[in-house]
Amino acid sequence: MRKLSKRLSEMELEEKPKYGEPRKFDPSFKGPIPNRGCTDIICCIIFVIAIVGYLAVGILAWTHGDPRKVIYPTDSMGQFCGQGKLEKQPLLFYFNMLKCASPMVLLEFQCPTSQVCVETCPNRTLTLVNAFPNPSDWKYYKTFCKEDPGNKPVTQILQEKLCPAYLLSSKPFLQRCFPSMGKKGDVITVGDKETFNDGEKIRDAKDLMAGMKNVSIVMEGRQVAMKIFEDYTKSWYWILICLLIAVVISLIFIVLLRFLAGVMVWVMILLVIAVIAYGIAHCSIKYVSLQDTPVIILAIVELIIILLLIFLRNRIRIAVELMKEASRAVGYVMSSLFYPIFTFFLLMVVIAYWGVTAVFLATSSEPVYKVFNESECAYSRQTCNPENYTLSEMKTVCPQSQCLFAFYGGETPYHKYLILLQFYNVFLFFWCANFVTGLGQMTLAGAFASYYWAFKKPEDIPSFPLCASLGRSLRYHTGSLAFGSLILAIVQVIRVLLEYIDHKLKGAENKFAKFLLCCLKCCFWCLEKFIKFMNRNAYIMVAIYGKNFCRSARDAFFLLMRNVIRVVVLDKTVLVGSYLIAHGFFSVYSMCVDTLFLCFLEDLERNDGSPERPYLMSENLLNVLKKKNQAN
Repeated sequence: MRKLSKRLSEMELEEKPKYGEPRKFDPSFKGPIPNRGCTDIICCIIFVIAIVGYLAVGILAWTHGDPRKVIYPTDSMGQFCGQGKLEKQPLLFYFNMLKCASPMVLLEFQCPTSQVCVETCPNRTLTLVNAFPNPSDWKYYKTFCKEDPGNKPVTQILQEKLCPAYLLSSKPFLQRCFPSMGKKGDVITVGDKETFNDGEKIRDAKDLMAGMKNVSIVMEGRQVAMKIFEDYTKSWYWILICLLIAVVISLIFIVLLRFLAGVMVWVMILLVIAVIAYGIAHCSIKYVSLQDTPVIILAIVELIIILLLIFLRNRIRIAVELMKEASRAVGYVMSSLFYPIFTFFLLMVVIAYWGVTAVFLATSSEPVYKVFNESECAYSRQTCNPENYTLSEMKTVCPQSQCLFAFYGGETPYHKYLILLQFYNVFLFFWCANFVTGLGQMTLAGAFASYYWAFKKPEDIPSFPLCASLGRSLRYHTGSLAFGSLILAIVQVIRVLLEYIDHKLKGAENKFAKFLLCCLKCCFWCLEKFIKFMNRNAYIMVAIYGKNFCRSARDAFFLLMRNVIRVVVLDKTVLVGSYLIAHGFFSVYSMCVDTLFLCFLEDLERNDGSPERPYLMSENLLNVLKKKNQAN
């Protein structure tokens, strides 16, 4: 029995800890290691190939695309209003707005009626029959025809659809002529009248509303995007001024945080307790109507918070001291405050490339013409050639039909795979954006780790730690950055697809599908947050030790799990600061805190305060932990 007990004790000693071995003391360790090799090379190669492919997609899109298709309205012949020979005719006029009420408008993004580019919208209400006999009216009316009808009679003009059957007083909106709608009491009017003549019969003004709504829906998205772009181009200097003001305020706040961190955190904690106490008092006053349940819940919450504060008061003090230490670190590495500008610039390049490529891909198709007819016929909705349509068999079978521009498309292999190229564009956008963000995190982590592990500050802090860290990250760890950002990009693209599906199912009645989709969205949201957390800490370990992404992520996770209580307290305390510091500059401060926190945990594991193994943390942190460095 005694031998068995001894053997069990030996096995327990031999068993590895659940979350890995703490790091041992290393006298040669002085922060980010200088001698390191390239990590995650395969992923680096894949990323480079993907970037080359991304550039190829951009060149292909720019070769075939034409952004004018998005910016300018297109007439029935596929010509751009306000461009080329139509430069003086920037507005699009619909022959018969009533035809736009068809559901096909929303499916094919084109109204099944003739459309021409005009210089101005009609400012009077006329019919072709009434205008034709009057020379002055007829001269004005012909400016809205597809071509000069010459001496053709009215019946032939209407049959060949050379001119609209009627004109309505209109106003320009979204580069299109819309009837001037109004109200008299509860009655809708057009041109101050409740009815209008469409050349065949008298109609109510309200009949135009459905067509106008469909046309507005089709054009609304791209017009809003163009308006936003125009606003930015006009007010960029105000945006720049506001950013500079935010920079100055953030710098001042970070300096003050060094002295006010403790006061701020404890004041916020006391305010939370006070708010809950007020809730208890208020619910107690409303005891009868609230039936006591909320009082009990709030009282329990209050009790839990107070107990947590009592038991975790020292952990909170550690978090406060780390926030103060972060302010000192930022003060010694002042260039870190301006690094977000570099990250912002890179992100703007990524966003601009994605946006331009997306526009050129979306506009790289060919104009497609289709047969539109007053009534259904054998050739309705089939493609046609407008140049020889009047001589074709289609026109013979369907005499009332027209060959009109329908949308942009194409039958070539390039056009068939446009949707895949757009998906590739979106995926690479997420991948590159995450890569740039990760590069910023790893660069800052390396710089702040150099500060922490410097035995004498600032004498032992390397010269230009930020530049040195950026060089190490790009030279040795592009693959690790690509690996982490790839994982995150995959999850983000799945989230985008789920949001798209959710948007499409908004009108659906299947509650189970909605519930399942809601669960999936929630799960992937949590997964994205977890991956961001792991990537952030993995990049810190890569910046310090130069190991590959998976090994660094594991080491960071085990280090945090061995100190899980400190992790929880630090995260919730830093959350207070995130609402008080501008987001761009808080990313620097937050990255500094996270880096110093991991270094602090390793400091506790590596060193014991002896002359041979002194702690490198600040004196305040040593006092909070009731530890001290022994004199030599």
